[in-house]
Amino acid sequence: MAKLDETLTMLKELTDAKGIPGNEREPRAVMKKYIEPFADKVTYDHLGSIIAKKVGKKGGPKIMVAGHLDEVGFMVTQIDDKGFLRFQTVGGWWSQVMLAQRVTIVTRKGDLTGVIGSKPPHILPPEARKKPVEIKDMFIDIGASSRDEATEWGVKPGDMVVPYFEFTVMNNEKMLLAKAWDNRIGCAIAIDVLKQLSGVEHPNVVYGVGTVQEEVGLRGARTSAQKIEPVIAFGVDVGIAGDTPGISEKEALSKMGKGPQIIIYDASMVSHKGLRDFVTDTADELGIPYQFDAVPGGGTDSGSIHLTHKGVPALSITIATRYIHSHAAMLHRDDFENAVKLIVEVIKRLDQETVDRITFD
Repeated sequence: MAKLDETLTMLKELTDAKGIPGNEREPRAVMKKYIEPFADKVTYDHLGSIIAKKVGKKGGPKIMVAGHLDEVGFMVTQIDDKGFLRFQTVGGWWSQVMLAQRVTIVTRKGDLTGVIGSKPPHILPPEARKKPVEIKDMFIDIGASSRDEATEWGVKPGDMVVPYFEFTVMNNEKMLLAKAWDNRIGCAIAIDVLKQLSGVEHPNVVYGVGTVQEEVGLRGARTSAQKIEPVIAFGVDVGIAGDTPGISEKEALSKMGKGPQIIIYDASMVSHKGLRDFVTDTADELGIPYQFDAVPGGGTDSGSIHLTHKGVPALSITIATRYIHSHAAMLHRDDFENAVKLIVEVIKRLDQETVDRITFD
C-alpha cells in the first residue's frame, strides 16, 4: 500500500470503523477525534449524531454540513442449533454482492470473523442454479459447532455484523477503495470543511454533523436538524458513478474525478433552486469542477433536514462512487477535495442578506 498522508490516514480510520444504523459509536469516536480540534463545541442529539459547532460570526446564519456515520450491514436475528447465524439486512443490499463475503460480528466479548453462506450450487437443480440466492436463504458461518458454542463466544441476537474490507490506495493513487464510503466520505467532508474554515473570517455559524441511521430512513438528520435549527443545509454523501461498462449516460451521467455532483432531484427532495444556483455560480466563478445528477431511486440526509421547523433550503452535494452498498466501493480523491473546496467557498460568501435572498427571492 502507498504511504498514507494525513488525509488518507483519516479516511482509512473512518472507513475501517464499524458502525451500522443504531451502532455508530465507533465511527462517531473517529469523527470526534478529527473534527474536535477545529470546533468551538461538540454536542450530540439524543439518537447519537455528533454536532461540531464553529462560530465565524456570533449570531450569524446557521449552516449545516451533514454526512452520515452509519454504513449498510447486517444484524444477527437468531442462532440455530448448529451454530449458524440468521441475520437481517440493515440498509439496502443486493443479494448478488453478498455470498461468500467476509463479515465481522461485533459482540460484547469482542469481534468474530464470519462468512456469508448458502446451500452450494452443486446440489441444486439446474434451474435453481440460474437464479440469485434470496437473502432469506443465506446465513453466516462463524465456525461454531452449536448454538451453545456461538453463545459462549458472545454472539447474541441484535449484534451488529459489518462487511470486512481493507482500505486500499489503488495503483492510480487518486483512486481509493474501501468499505463504508457510504457515507464516511461525507463525514470526512464535514471534518475538512471545519478544518479549512479554521482561522478564516466568515459571517456564519457552521455545524459539521455526523448523523445516525441515514440508511434506514434519514433519522439522525431529522433529530440533529431539530437541535441545530439551520437556515441553510448541505447533505454530503455518495452518488452513482456512471463510468463503468454497461451504463449509458441516460442512466447515470457522472464520472469519477470530474467534480462533486450537484443533485437536482432525488426521491427525498427537490433541491432548493436558489441555493443550487448560488453554489454553481460560486463554482463557475472559481473554476471548481462539478457535475449535475438526479437520483430518483435514492435520497440523502437533505431529505429530512429540509422539512424541519419552517423548512430549510437544502442541497445534496455528492461524490461519484462505484459499487456502493457492497463490501468495497471506489471513489476519486479529487472529487472529495473539490467538494470541500466548494462548500468552504460557498460558506465564505453566505451572510444574512445572501441567505435571505436565496430563501425568499
